[in-house]
Amino acid sequence: MLALLHTSPVHPPVFDALRDRHHPGVALRHLVDEGLLARAVARGPAAVAGEVSAAVGRAVADGARAVLCTCSTIGAAAEASAARHGVPVLRVDRPMAAEAAARGRVVVLAALESTLGPTEALIGEEAAGRPVELRSVLVPDAWARFEAGDAEGYLRTVAAAVDAVRDAGVIVLAQASMAPAADRTATTIPVLSSPRPGLAAAVKALTGR
Repeated sequence: MLALLHTSPVHPPVFDALRDRHHPGVALRHLVDEGLLARAVARGPAAVAGEVSAAVGRAVADGARAVLCTCSTIGAAAEASAARHGVPVLRVDRPMAAEAAARGRVVVLAALESTLGPTEALIGEEAAGRPVELRSVLVPDAWARFEAGDAEGYLRTVAAAVDAVRDAGVIVLAQASMAPAADRTATTIPVLSSPRPGLAAAVKALTGR
């Protein structure tokens, strides 16, 4: 069983749909803790590392053989807990970051400011010394719409920010919740999002294929 650690209730149906389409038969268990993100934003991701590790530990105790963290803000804390719990613990945005780093000129879009630093650090890590031109943009008003439950307005705002990007080799949507906006854009620049490649990597860690 693959456990997914979320910080928003919007994510389980997205990952269930991806599983049904690309990985039928894989058992998923969703764990949603909105408070983790709120505390990480207020105090910094490092301050909630113990809570994140405890959440991973509970998933493992309940039978998870791999854990996927779908929140970019706390992803590094989740990943760092793997050795303690003895199962693969992955962050959903690592495969996306690896692809972005290979393209060179990267623009990162985020709706939440606390996501920018972890995403930039991850892309730098995946670049492994290769030169990467990295620029980050916080999408104004997007997170307020998300928190208000205005999903259409949120995605419309993100899509408009994507279409406003110029002079980039690739655009990264830093948060999993932003992924559907990619289908609403007119840009010719490649747009990367994390749910599909992140889930694929977790399923591979779980099954070996």
